Amino acid sequence: MNGRPEVVIDPVTTTGVLSAKLWIRRGSGADPVGQRGGHQLLGSVLSRGCGPLDHVQLADLVEGCGAGLRCDTNEDGILVSLKCTQNDADRLLPILGWMLQQPHLNPAQIALEKDLSLQALQRQQEDPFQRAFDGWRRLVYGHGPYGHDPLGIAEDLESLHPQHLVALASGVNDEGSVLALSGTIPQEIETILQNFETQPNSTAKEPATPDRSGESQRQDQSLTLNTVETEQVVLMLGQPTLPHGHPDDLALRVFQAHLGSGMSSLLFRRLREDHGVAYDVGVHHPARQHSAPFVMHASTGVERARLSLELLMTSWEELLTLVIEQGDLDLAKAKVRGQLAHASQTTGQRAERRAQIRALGLPDDHDRRSLDELDQLNGSALRTAACRHLQSPSLSLCGPESTINGLESIWRRGPFASA
Repeated sequence: MNGRPEVVIDPVTTTGVLSAKLWIRRGSGADPVGQRGGHQLLGSVLSRGCGPLDHVQLADLVEGCGAGLRCDTNEDGILVSLKCTQNDADRLLPILGWMLQQPHLNPAQIALEKDLSLQALQRQQEDPFQRAFDGWRRLVYGHGPYGHDPLGIAEDLESLHPQHLVALASGVNDEGSVLALSGTIPQEIETILQNFETQPNSTAKEPATPDRSGESQRQDQSLTLNTVETEQVVLMLGQPTLPHGHPDDLALRVFQAHLGSGMSSLLFRRLREDHGVAYDVGVHHPARQHSAPFVMHASTGVERARLSLELLMTSWEELLTLVIEQGDLDLAKAKVRGQLAHASQTTGQRAERRAQIRALGLPDDHDRRSLDELDQLNGSALRTAACRHLQSPSLSLCGPESTINGLESIWRRGPFASA
């Protein structure tokens, strides 16, 4: 294990509230071959006993202070969130260090969390939207780090044993971590952090190597079908694009706002207001360390699926062929500014964003720089970025067999289908 996390301190005037976010730079994208879901399972048991505290003592300490503690795993990291009063910081912040260096990994707690993860995966399979997205990411990322949900794959998860998590825990901090603190910072914070050092684990085992062979690779095909006998059809059109912080990523975020943010967005107006073909539309473009997805999605009924697909394809093609009108561009920029502001309203949001930016290797003032660059973006620059990074979308469909087979023929005749 490496030493103390990088620390980012963000003093904010509050009524004695402190938010701490520990971003561990190893998430589900680092799941070893055959162990997809391992890091999510590890993250879930970190709060079930660590250091001198078993799971009951840990819960009693946190809840007795009126604090909140949780762990979430995404593709790029494990995020541990702690919210407490400044007076309890000296008692609670050390827990984050114990999670890194002294997790208990109790077999009974692992079995409990594994059952909960398997149940969550089962519920996901009942959701056509989730099935469509799972199919899309398998199609475009294959066995790469973004090719599966952080929860994992049921077959892999069932085969995980405590010794697998011991191996993962031994290397969980090998790529380092970031601790961001926002709110009322205790005066003795330096003393608290001096006791936060992580020590080498002499019993640690080397974790298995993650399978990254599919990263940034596309399969030859550009379409995947998932048959579900319902009256609903889910369509997802998109492709892997850029890491967060890439010079062209800001342009894609403007496109995301233009296409899918709010009722004034292009997809909402076109698919819902103008044609009434979809009851849910949007664009998924999260901040990622590697090739982030950029995906248009729509949910519709079987009788409107054909027109929905044609409208999505038209909207995508326009990104490559048309220059966005100035009024639409100004509106999209305003949405991007608003999104950045809304994402920093609470101390928890501020701490999480600062931890994420540092974990992704970006400067602490990245968001401010982005706002400055936003003013310089014009329609021609957006179209150029689209032509660089949005030339080869892939389509995932989920719905009744007869309907999606008909949509396949439309796709095969379109401009984006693989030869």
